[in-house]
Amino acid sequence: MSSIPADLRYATSHEWARLEADGSVTVGISDHAQEALGDVVFIELPEIGKVLDAGQEAGVVESVKAASDIYAPVGGEVIAINEALADSPESVNNDPYGSWFFKLKPSDASQLQKLLDSAGYEASIDG
Repeated sequence: MSSIPADLRYATSHEWARLEADGSVTVGISDHAQEALGDVVFIELPEIGKVLDAGQEAGVVESVKAASDIYAPVGGEVIAINEALADSPESVNNDPYGSWFFKLKPSDASQLQKLLDSAGYEASIDG
C-alpha cells in the first residue's frame, strides 16, 4: 500500500492539492492514479492564465493503457505549469507527489476544505 501524504487534500477524481505559503495551490495526481494508469507517456497541461472552476477538466494524462482527464480540485487561475513533464512524463510514475502538474491562484481557498483528507481519500480508494 502506497503512503498517502497527510499534508495534502484529495479530490475523488484522484488529484492532490497542496496549499502553498504564498496562497497558491499546487496540483498533481495521486500515487493510486498513476498506478492505475500505468506508464505515463504524455501530459497535456492547461494554459497559464486559464481560469478553471472546481471540478473542471484542466488537462489530460496519457499512458500506454489509457488517457485520463485531470480536473481542477479547486477553482482559480492557472499561474504556473510544470514544463519538465513535457520532456519526462514518466516522472509522474516515479514520484507522483513530487511531480506537480500546475499551480492555481485559488478564487476561494476554502474550497480546499471540501476536498478529502488523506484518511478520507484512502477510504475512497479502498472502497
